[in-house]
Amino acid sequence: MRLIAASFLLLAALPAFAADPVPEITRPAGTPQANGVVHTLRQIPEACARIEGAFTGQAAEPYKFAVVRTSQNCQPRARFVDAAKAKPSEAAGWKFNDLIRVPSAACPSQQAVVRVWRKPVDVGQKLDGQGQSRIYLEDAKKTAAAGKIPPIPMYAAAMSVEGKACN
Repeated sequence: MRLIAASFLLLAALPAFAADPVPEITRPAGTPQANGVVHTLRQIPEACARIEGAFTGQAAEPYKFAVVRTSQNCQPRARFVDAAKAKPSEAAGWKFNDLIRVPSAACPSQQAVVRVWRKPVDVGQKLDGQGQSRIYLEDAKKTAAAGKIPPIPMYAAAMSVEGKACN
């Protein structure tokens, strides 16, 4: 009987597992957050960006999130793009990078889910004797002047709220 119940639970959970590929980063659900408290979900140093979110307590829009620049002096080596426009998928060359779950402290049956996607680039850079990829200023200026700007990695984040809303 237990085997049948376990099989049924596994089959019921399969659609949830099939919806997302396995993320590159695995993490447990975050600490429950109170309404109105802005919290950092993830930092992406190469894009000079931080993903922040907050539960609003509003039924129409229970959770808000934003991508915020970490510093005006930071020189990004990657770009953060709008997930709705980029439509990231593995078929398009994107990697499912991170799955962040944040439960609501005010409504335990509800959680914010942020999916972070990463699109790497293979520029085929040569490595020096120390195994490092180096970019030299004069070479980069010549390449840019010739109109050959190399592609840079991209990140995108999509947010959804899952679970039952509380009254």
